[in-house]
Amino acid sequence: MKFGVIGAGQMGAGIAQVAAQSGFTVVLRDMEDRFLERGRQVIERSLAKLSEKGKLDGTPEEVLGRMTFTTDLAAFADCDLVVEAIVENEGVKAQLFRDLGGIVKPEGILASNTSSIPITSLATASGRPERFIGMHFMNPVPLMQLVEVIRGYSTSDDTAAFVESTARKMGKTPLSCNDFPGFVSNRILMPMLNEAIQCVMEGVAEPEAIDGIMKLGMNHPMGPLTLADFIGLDTCLAIMEVLHRGLGDDKYRPSPLLRKMVQAGLLGRKSGRGFYTY
Repeated sequence: MKFGVIGAGQMGAGIAQVAAQSGFTVVLRDMEDRFLERGRQVIERSLAKLSEKGKLDGTPEEVLGRMTFTTDLAAFADCDLVVEAIVENEGVKAQLFRDLGGIVKPEGILASNTSSIPITSLATASGRPERFIGMHFMNPVPLMQLVEVIRGYSTSDDTAAFVESTARKMGKTPLSCNDFPGFVSNRILMPMLNEAIQCVMEGVAEPEAIDGIMKLGMNHPMGPLTLADFIGLDTCLAIMEVLHRGLGDDKYRPSPLLRKMVQAGLLGRKSGRGFYTY
């Protein structure tokens, strides 16, 4: 099977790596060579770690040998499945899918790794809504078991079955849901993170105490503020805005502190500072 991935960032590189580990021929595309090079380095480091621990079938070189890195969208013409993992912006994603709809072979399936943008809307942009689906991987992709499979309004049963079977071949557990804002994962997770941020703003407790209470009291492996920093506070804000707009309920209103921190460039781990300093 030929598997395309668009976006060589943290998510895209992880998806491409797992697809190549599963024996698929993989094409990974980004806008510039420097982004591709960074993605390749992330994949090489991840494969080396897995190999050291004896958790890799074959050698890192064999896995990398199944991958092609490109800046050319035309390279996706003969892909059976293309997963998009670019910036969380509906306009940018919709334009990409308009382009892909005219490039990828008619029987090819298009999927988005979006964490909150409506699948039905992107499916319409693609021009092939019955062969379009949401395939939401979790970060870090090589380690996390779940793929949230989101059917748009017109997604066909064949498309859903193909994508679920592909996820299983990648060693993942696909779980299906319908196209509502935030799907299941972020509709439940993000309000919790937002509430933790609100607790900081109101002075209920220090970040360390909030995270400690959720870890020790609720058995969460990672506290909500640490997790928000890991995801990126800008991404958390974008998803809360999608929930607020899409569901129209004020319980999804982003915390003013979240908004202020994003405005200040305190985005969490990727910027060196969020609720904690990295």
